[in-house]
Parts: sequence; C-alpha cells; structure tokens
Amino acid sequence: MPVKKKTNRFKYWTGKIHLWLGLTSGLFVFFLGITGCILAFELEIENAIQSYRFTEVQNKPILPPTKLKKIADKALPNKHAHSVNYQPGKTTQVVYYNADPEYYFIVFVNQYTGEVLKVKDMSEDFFRIVINGHYYLWLQPEIGQPILTTATMIFVFLLISGLILWWPKSKAARKQRFSVKLKSKWRRLNYDLHNVLGFYMTFIVIFIALSGMVMGFQWFAKSVYWISSGGQSMTVFEETFSDTTRTAKLNVNAAAADVLWAKFVKEDPTFKGSYDVHIPENEKASVEIAKNPDPSTYWKADYRYFDQHTLKEIEVKHMYGKFSNTSTADKISRMNYDIHVGSVLGLPGKIMAFITSLVAASMPVTGVIIWLGRKKKKTKTLKSI
Repeated sequence: MPVKKKTNRFKYWTGKIHLWLGLTSGLFVFFLGITGCILAFELEIENAIQSYRFTEVQNKPILPPTKLKKIADKALPNKHAHSVNYQPGKTTQVVYYNADPEYYFIVFVNQYTGEVLKVKDMSEDFFRIVINGHYYLWLQPEIGQPILTTATMIFVFLLISGLILWWPKSKAARKQRFSVKLKSKWRRLNYDLHNVLGFYMTFIVIFIALSGMVMGFQWFAKSVYWISSGGQSMTVFEETFSDTTRTAKLNVNAAAADVLWAKFVKEDPTFKGSYDVHIPENEKASVEIAKNPDPSTYWKADYRYFDQHTLKEIEVKHMYGKFSNTSTADKISRMNYDIHVGSVLGLPGKIMAFITSLVAASMPVTGVIIWLGRKKKKTKTLKSI
C-alpha cells in the first residue's frame, strides 16, 4: 500500500504541474505550432509562385561575382553586399544584409545577361515576417527569443509529463488508449486527440522542440555539443582575416573572389549544388566560398576561407569550415536548423514537421477543453451535494 500511495501522489503533483504549466505556456505553444506549419513549405511555395527565382541553364559564360555585385549595387545603392549565390537553373541572388542599421535585401540578377529581375526588400516578405514572429514574437531578439524558448522548454516538460500521466497500467488499457475512437462523443474524441495524437507525435515533435531550444539558448546549445562530443567544448566561431601586412598585393587581372570562384567551378564542372561567394568589403576581410551539395539543407556545406591578397587558404578550427574536418558533434550542431524544419529528411521530413507542428498547436486547445470539462463536472458535483 505505501508504494501505491507514493505513485499516486507523484502522478497527482505531476498532473497539477502539467495543468498549470500548460495553461501558462499554451498560447505561445499554439503560436509556435501555427507559424511552424506556415514555414514548413516556405521554399516550395516560393519556388511555385516566384518565377524570377529561375533562370534556365544556357550554353553561355556566367558573369563572375564582382560583376554581378556591381550590377546589383546600381539597382540598390548605398547598401553592403553580403554574398553572391549561384545555383544551376536558379537566378543568381546578390544578398544585402546589415545589422546596424538593419536591412535585408535580395537582388535577383540573370547570371548570363546581367538583367536585374527583382529587387526584394525582405522586411516586407511574408515568410520573413512569419519567421521574425516565430523566433522573436516581433519583439527585440533579446526579449522575444527567451520568451518563446522558455515556452518551448516548458512544452518539452509537458510532453514528458503527459506520457507519464497517460501511460496505461495494463495490457487491456493499452488497447483502448493507443487509438482514437472517432465515433465516440465529442468530449471523449477531444480527450483521445489530446492524448493519443500527443503520444504518437511526441517522439517527433520533441526533436523539433529541442532543436528550437538549441537556437534559443546558448547554454543549451553548448550542453548538447558537450554531450554529443563526449565532453569537449564547442569552438567559438571566429571571423577570418587576410594578411594586410604584406606589401605585395595579388598580381592578377581579376578580383580575388572571381579567381577563386572560377577555380571552384573548373575543379567541379558538373556540380549541381550552390556556391555562396562572399566578396571582401575591405583589404582586411577574407574571401569565403560555401559549396553546398544540397541547397535544400545547410549542414553539408563546405565552408572555405582564403586570403584575398595571396589566395592562400585559411584553416579554421570551428565547425563552419571544411565538411571533411567536422566531427560527429559538429555535424549534429550543423544539422540543428535542418532538424527543426524537417528538411534533414527531405520532403517526407517537411511533411512530418508540418503535421507535428499542427498537432503541437492543437495540444493547448484540446488540453484547455479537457480542463474546462473537468472544472464544469466538478462544479455540478458540488451543486448536487
């Protein structure tokens, strides 16, 4: 008897905490789930409705990065070009990004003719607006991100505590609890939707939630890396620089970014992925080229850094260097965003992310209905007494 009493007491307090934390974080979880659904197929929707993103592959020379940058600069003056993105069959994108003053533009330029097809202000882009809500609640990042990440952390606890409360004690109970009784009354149906769907989706949605925590809390990201690496600390990302002490500069007829980009293309002429070329903004900056074999994800990208004066490669110790040099922990950390949006598993993964986000959004709603039903039932019982 004492053991049974202890177990009941444990479940009682687990249930109480589950209830009040659920009521506290429910609105945020609902918001994250709905915005997650909207963002699940962002790339597919943009490709379907934005024709300027595509330029057919032609048997013509492609304009080099600095040439495309100059063309884009004329269309968008007084802004700093962050990178030039190439991908076969896609229009080249010259990305302009700056933190202070904050701006984010993309200039789409035909890589064969130099024609500017679109100048896009990303602050007015629908999906960008949704992303800012999903990450920051449209507040300052230092305010909005901790709020949503804390709500996500509470949601992880709710998933675990929900399993504890729901888990059936016997085989007979398992047969009843692992299926949704569609023909039952709406209250019973709501109960099954909350518990059964929650159970089946927990093992997927928990990865989405934990990956969100990695992006929101640095201490959590470092903890995940420490565990996955077997006790090693994460190497902090550091910017690479060219050697400005050299008196002799690069003796070539083209800019360093153009020379390096052309070398990459020549070495792998059948490459079907994307190149991100970062053109140096001053003599101190290095040239960065990111070669990504799968542009639908980010974790496999090969990041290379070069001195703009000597073209000598600069080796880095952090995870955003050569893919071949990354450890298992580095790969897991790199994979975090792709896990969060489901793209790590391709289209099936995005479908799963969409469904689980929808279920996650429904959990606070069905949970509140259960709570209101029990509260109403308790009130009726007291009145009858």
